[in-house]
Amino acid sequence: MLKVGNIQLAFERKVLSAISFDLKEGEIIGIVGKSGAGKTSLLKIIAGLLDPTAGDLTFEGERIIGPSVKLVPGHPEIQLVNQDFHLDTYHTVEENIREQILYLPLKQRNQLVEELLHLMSLTDMRTQKARTLSGGEQQRLAIARALACEPKIILLDEPFVHLDAKLRAKLIHYLLKLQAIRKTSFILVSHDGSEVLSLCSTIYFMKNGKFVRKACPKDFYYKPKSLDEAKLFGPINKINVNDQRILFRPDEYEIENENGMIEIDFQFALFTGIVYQNHFITKNREKILLYSLKPIEDVKKINIVKSI
Repeated sequence: MLKVGNIQLAFERKVLSAISFDLKEGEIIGIVGKSGAGKTSLLKIIAGLLDPTAGDLTFEGERIIGPSVKLVPGHPEIQLVNQDFHLDTYHTVEENIREQILYLPLKQRNQLVEELLHLMSLTDMRTQKARTLSGGEQQRLAIARALACEPKIILLDEPFVHLDAKLRAKLIHYLLKLQAIRKTSFILVSHDGSEVLSLCSTIYFMKNGKFVRKACPKDFYYKPKSLDEAKLFGPINKINVNDQRILFRPDEYEIENENGMIEIDFQFALFTGIVYQNHFITKNREKILLYSLKPIEDVKKINIVKSI
């Protein structure tokens, strides 16, 4: 469906270097990296809103043309939702969605507008001008506008940053329905890898404008290649055992009070609603976080048990 080949971008400095990947129909991939890694620039190039310095992009065999050639930038089958939002600020919330689907029959148009207003919790503000919305509300409206177009590819830049847990769950469920029913493809970009773990089949780790690793979500979570990478996907413990640095997640342990290799002292526990976060310290003064279903303040020794 989408082929990205050796994309490069440079201004005063290199922004992107040799970015290549394929996106299949109905596939959801994630791109994770720190701010400034080049993620947003890559999405703009894929959407046809920014010209690459070098490289080729094709969608269903046809070249994606950038703004230097195309009078009206963009591609009708690729929708980008980023932090710019691109709303009609003097139109109402409902008008912003409705104007995206004027080609539909009236009944179908009304149904889709109501569905998207409900999905993004915008029903109560349907008559508000877009310029009066908060940043989070504008993001939700931008997502609704992109979904209304029913494109074949949706590019989402930090899609969950302004959403509460309930709204995030609703959106994830809706995206998965689009994937299953319409075979919509998605590229999710985030500086927080934990946001994309549950949705993506493949994740790319981006650093300094390059893809430095491609792997499945479980490998990124349980088999990080570096501490920087590990931190992007959730809490990580770092300790030294026999002069060897070991990284392990808070659930990768077993209690061995008699024969455990790692001696720990309990500090405090926090209840998160699902698990307890138990904070310990090693004899080398290294901080450790362990998850459990109840406080484990009596634990004195543990062994590390890798999940995969």
